[in-house]
Amino acid sequence: MKTELELITKALIKGQANRVRNLTMLAIENGINPQTILVKALMPGMQEIGGQLRDNIIYISDVLIASRAMHAGLHILKPLLSNSEQFSVGKVIIGTVAGDLHDIGKNLIVMMYRGAGLEVIDLGIDVQPEDFAQAIIDHQPGVLAMSAMLTTTLGMMSETIKEIERRELRNKVKIIIGGNPATKDFAQAINADGFADDVFNAVDLTLKLVTQ
Repeated sequence: MKTELELITKALIKGQANRVRNLTMLAIENGINPQTILVKALMPGMQEIGGQLRDNIIYISDVLIASRAMHAGLHILKPLLSNSEQFSVGKVIIGTVAGDLHDIGKNLIVMMYRGAGLEVIDLGIDVQPEDFAQAIIDHQPGVLAMSAMLTTTLGMMSETIKEIERRELRNKVKIIIGGNPATKDFAQAINADGFADDVFNAVDLTLKLVTQ
């Protein structure tokens, strides 16, 4: 089993989507539990990619290629995992705040969230505070993640939280923020529950919050 899982991990790190898909299918045929493949093969591969990105060994483009390989494996696993209670990790809403049209970082996080087994409601870009609030009512997520890439739109994070508080929804969801101008101090100042300075920290933080 260990060798098969290691082969999947290595193929993922190399961004070999077809190989990841084929090896995942083979592992299932050989009786390896789908959850084991996710936790012991796919996730370690993305964690290794995250470490390489932090160490400036690879670039965002390499992360995207590895993420596609991850999804090739998930495409095989998802029908099997969706029937397992273990796969019910949690639900997260994500969006870029009003006035901000940047979505590259957000889209990468969405891919990583789904790879980690989270159900994601992606509200897109330029999301108004009332739309974030309505999404909480409609979808009842464990976590709301807001992104901003412009200093000029950072204040919309505060406005969104105020709208959520005005509707008496604040105690129903954990809120995290991220993006170039965001900081840990700013997150505390606006009453957010957390701050992530990169994609992988965002995933780690969200998983911690949805399981609390």
